[in-house]
Amino acid sequence: METITIKDKNFAVSIPEKEILRQVARVAAEINRDYEGETPVFLAVLNGAFLFAADLLREIKLPCEIHFVKLTSYQGLHSTGTIKEVIGLATDITNRPVIIIEDIVDSGMTMAHILNTLRTHNPKSIDICTLLLKPGALKVQLDIRYCALEIPNDFIVGYGLDYDGLGRNTRDIYTLCN
Repeated sequence: METITIKDKNFAVSIPEKEILRQVARVAAEINRDYEGETPVFLAVLNGAFLFAADLLREIKLPCEIHFVKLTSYQGLHSTGTIKEVIGLATDITNRPVIIIEDIVDSGMTMAHILNTLRTHNPKSIDICTLLLKPGALKVQLDIRYCALEIPNDFIVGYGLDYDGLGRNTRDIYTLCN
């Protein structure tokens, strides 16, 4: 099993790139089907979702827009519980279908915050598309329409996800070793 070291922690491959890309293609096909005839606005949450968003959008066959918002609630290995909006929404989403692209939903607090913010802009609809979901860590009820993979409540890095800013550039997803 391949392992990597980031700072003071060791991580082992848990989801290889091939499986990630297979699931991304599956989710994109579902979106293509569900939004046929529409022009959705994709809203990718930075920093973690940038790789997922890029691979997902390459599979989307619909006319669409992509914009970015940056929120943060993590420091090191743990969520701070405080959400800070760093870069806000810069496009009019009134009466438009919106698909939020997120790298990972664990507690759901960040997603609840962004949903509440977006609803004040009167979109036609809002759907959540996440690469990873940690059902065992959810603290709020969310309707997640598109989920590539469900994972246990472990700390992970890679494919856009980081540990103190490092590890985003790996093709595979790695889980923290005990």
